[in-house]
Amino acid sequence: MTELWSLFLDAALAENMPLSLFLGLCTFLALSRRPETALGLGIAVTAVMAVTVPLNQLLYTALLAPGAWAWAGMPDLDLSYLSLIAFIGVIAATVQLLEMTLDRFFPAIHAAFGVFLPLLTVQCAILAGSLFMVERQFTLAESAVYGLGSGAGFALAVTMLGAVRSRLAYADLPDGLRGLGIAFVLAGLMSLGFASFTLMAAP
Repeated sequence: MTELWSLFLDAALAENMPLSLFLGLCTFLALSRRPETALGLGIAVTAVMAVTVPLNQLLYTALLAPGAWAWAGMPDLDLSYLSLIAFIGVIAATVQLLEMTLDRFFPAIHAAFGVFLPLLTVQCAILAGSLFMVERQFTLAESAVYGLGSGAGFALAVTMLGAVRSRLAYADLPDGLRGLGIAFVLAGLMSLGFASFTLMAAP
C-alpha cells in the first residue's frame, strides 16, 4: 500500500504532466481562463486517465505484449507495434462515452469545453500515461494508481492556473502580458514550484 501511495504522489506531483513533463499544454493553457472550466477539464482528464491506463495495461499484457499469445501456441508472436493504435482506440472510446455523458447530464460543462473535449482523444498527456505504463512495466494495480495520480496532478495544476488567471483578469497588466502571455509566465513559475517535488522524490 505504501508503494502505491508513493506512486500516486510521484505521478501527481513529481511527474506532473503539464508542469514537470510539459505534456498536454494545449488544453492546459486554452481551458484555464476560468476556474469552473479548468476544474471540469481536470475532472475529465482524471476520469479518462483513470479508466484508460488500466484498460490499456490489460489490453497490452493480454494481446499485444511479446509472448501474450503463448496460450494459443504462438509464443513468438509480438504485436507490441500495434500499441499506439490500440491505445488511441481505447482512449477515443472512453472520451466518446464521456462526451455523451456530459452532453446528456452536464450541458453547460459540455458547451464550455467546445472543440477541446473531442481533442482529449489525442491529448498527449493522456496517451503518455499508457505509454509510460508500458515502458515501466506496471502491474494492473500500479497502472490504475498511476492513471489516477497523473490525472489528479493534471487537475490540480490546471485548477490552480485557472484560479490565478481569473484573479489576474482584473489586474492592470502590460499589453504584452495579457492573455496567453501571462499564462505562460504563470505556468513557468508553477513549473519551478513543482520542480521541488521532483527533487524531493529523487533517490
